[in-house]
Amino acid sequence: MFDTKVPVLIVGAGPVGLATALFLGRHGVKTLLVEKRDGTSVLPRAPGLQARTMELFRSAGIHHAIRALEMGDSHPYFEGGILQVETFSGIDDAVVLEAPSLDGPLISPERVMGCGQDRYEKVLVELARENGCDVRFNHRLVSFIQDTHHVTAIVEDKVTGERLTVRADYLVGADGAGSRTREALGVARAGRGTVFNALSIYFRAPELETVLKGRKFILCYATAAPGTLMGLSRLHGRDPWLAAPLYEPAKGESPADFTDERCVEIVRAAAGKADLEVEVVAKVPWEGAQLVAETFRVRRVFLAGDAAHVHPPAGGFGANTGIHDAHNLAWKLAAVLRGTAGDALLDSYDAERRRVGEAMAEQAMIRNRIRHGHADAATREKMVDDIIITLGYRYLSDAISGTEPDADVLSPRLELTGQPGTRAPHLWLDRAGERISTIDLFWKDFVLLTGSDDNGWTGAAVEAAKRLDVPVRTHVIADDGELKPVDRSWPKVYGVGEDGAVLVRPDGFVAWRAHGATRGQAEVLTAALAKATGRR
Repeated sequence: MFDTKVPVLIVGAGPVGLATALFLGRHGVKTLLVEKRDGTSVLPRAPGLQARTMELFRSAGIHHAIRALEMGDSHPYFEGGILQVETFSGIDDAVVLEAPSLDGPLISPERVMGCGQDRYEKVLVELARENGCDVRFNHRLVSFIQDTHHVTAIVEDKVTGERLTVRADYLVGADGAGSRTREALGVARAGRGTVFNALSIYFRAPELETVLKGRKFILCYATAAPGTLMGLSRLHGRDPWLAAPLYEPAKGESPADFTDERCVEIVRAAAGKADLEVEVVAKVPWEGAQLVAETFRVRRVFLAGDAAHVHPPAGGFGANTGIHDAHNLAWKLAAVLRGTAGDALLDSYDAERRRVGEAMAEQAMIRNRIRHGHADAATREKMVDDIIITLGYRYLSDAISGTEPDADVLSPRLELTGQPGTRAPHLWLDRAGERISTIDLFWKDFVLLTGSDDNGWTGAAVEAAKRLDVPVRTHVIADDGELKPVDRSWPKVYGVGEDGAVLVRPDGFVAWRAHGATRGQAEVLTAALAKATGRR
């Protein structure tokens, strides 16, 4: 007997688990999400939402709800970059360690924004529930087994002790760095392991804004903090401030050494103001580690977010990368559950997201070494701009046509010109007087973009969709088409000729493209669509 049956069981109600539930819900898939904590985060962790993350929320139709959480205009904080000072009182002499590119009007319809996890998680919970997710806090995963067709899990109510038997088609472990799901699967991780230990100190200091002279930044490091390097941030746009001093267990140091009094002393020393009024709100110890799971899929169980990959927070890739995992996995699970894709498509989740996770973990490590003063010239040369890491990566899997197996996931320059495996380029369009982005065209179905109804591709799309029983929407982008380009030529932006065509997946990544019309268009497009949907 089973107490509950559900298509997908999700473990963990952090940003990644909630995003997974929300995205699946928007695809019409019911889910059960269990979380051992009694509620969402109460601290403003993971406060930077990247442009690509906002694009995903935009595609899901919820970006307005998330953008409404922004405190004023947070963009100047991102424009301020990563700084280093001796003390915060010497902010005029700040050295700019990094000035990352994060968005741009020709790159994305969205911009980065600052907002604490404590605020956006609550909205994600509400939206997940509205879209068919049964969210249960104070519930923990006890165990699970899987067979050819299902996953059977035991879930315990931590308040009553009652145990439920849940049968699901699939299970997603989004339960953090110490993932019980990953441990139960026996999946090992590879990487450098723990590279530093830190303590997040959340505090209020009304005078600190004056000390900083209103200077805005993503993060500012102070070298004068006693016995440590301390980073300062308030990217979420309101109290409390976040300071993160380091400590070294090898020297016998531990979080217990950081009494409230010592934390106040560290903040005052870093500020260069001995009488600064400081109120400690919370203290949270954590490890900066670099580890990536050896696989993100074991049959019917998947790993996402920190359960799959952890890396130092330098770059702010953590929660964002996890949300991108969730989006990649959600549309694929939904397609398989609907019967419009084969099981092989689910293998592409591991093939695509693990390589991206490895690349992001390495880039986070490079930034960590630079910020902590341990980077040599060779290390600095390996660093690529943030916009490439967050928007310019390339998927290499069996679901993509026209890629080279040994191609780099990250290129030295941002290249979003319609190459298969990359995020489809943003282009402003006019649709009957409404201004939209090409990004707004991609969500549930595959989309074929072309420049004319007369070049054969729209008919080929109809035939391919019929043969494979896979919905394909077609859009003609032309001055006399349903979608009119506003400021740039769509063939040039997408790297095709006037009679070319581009097949875009529901997640907005290019699955295939043709530079012009060709013979056997229906057969060519059918083969590309079959590959993109995991049909053998």
